[in-house]
Amino acid sequence: MGLLAASLISALLVQPIVSRCDICLLQQVVDPDGKAIRALLTLLNRYGKHRYEAVSSKGLGKSSDDMQQYIFIYRARLVNVTAQHQYNGKQAFVRPPFAVQFYCNKTDIKEFILVPLRSDPEQAIQEIDSLYDVFEEVSAKWNNTNVMFLGDFHASCAYVTRSNRKDIRLYTDSNFSWLIGDGVDTTVTDETNCAYDRIVVYGQPFLMAIQPFSGKVFNFGKEFKINQRKVLDVSDHYPIEVRLKGSAFLLQATPLLILLGVSVIVQFFLPAV
Repeated sequence: MGLLAASLISALLVQPIVSRCDICLLQQVVDPDGKAIRALLTLLNRYGKHRYEAVSSKGLGKSSDDMQQYIFIYRARLVNVTAQHQYNGKQAFVRPPFAVQFYCNKTDIKEFILVPLRSDPEQAIQEIDSLYDVFEEVSAKWNNTNVMFLGDFHASCAYVTRSNRKDIRLYTDSNFSWLIGDGVDTTVTDETNCAYDRIVVYGQPFLMAIQPFSGKVFNFGKEFKINQRKVLDVSDHYPIEVRLKGSAFLLQATPLLILLGVSVIVQFFLPAV
């Protein structure tokens, strides 16, 4: 995924993308002092009807000049963070997953775990396979198998081929369901057609709690009627999303929208807002 340009135009595009979601994941974030995310929260809370909060991993990476964060932004009156855990299997990942457990009383599945991964492209097969070990750790830790993996896995084209699937337990174990298909293009430019970004859930109960066929790409360029150049100011990948079903006891409830979001680098983000 690409870089977020340090411009007001990009900021004003990110805000409506995030504000349409109940939970949004940002990846590839470089914001060590937290100023950028605080500015984004201020923007969201100033102009929206919902109160947003954020939970963030520490900076993760191989070198001090390339430390990136996973950040969840969520509607605080709708969902609560009940636990968080930084996976420590550093030998398996360049940027180990940061697991967060959420609770929502308006969905079929009340408590669920979101585990983001932005894989290193050169070891995507190993890192995607190692998500199985992350699943075993967090599901045991919190006694909860309602686990969703989401992120830029680089799970397509030259990085992960069909023949590589035999080496990836999230493929060989039929308990895992891939909600973004291989034929989906999650990239912006016409030069690429790859399903890099994925959402994977464990277990039939969690799968049944997801609105059918809701796992898809959100083409915000088409939605907001902006050209490709401005889209690329935000990211060279489109966000992907999925909806959780509303509780049967709340028939009018809008399904929870979890948007795997814009991948951004934000150390200079929103200084003028």
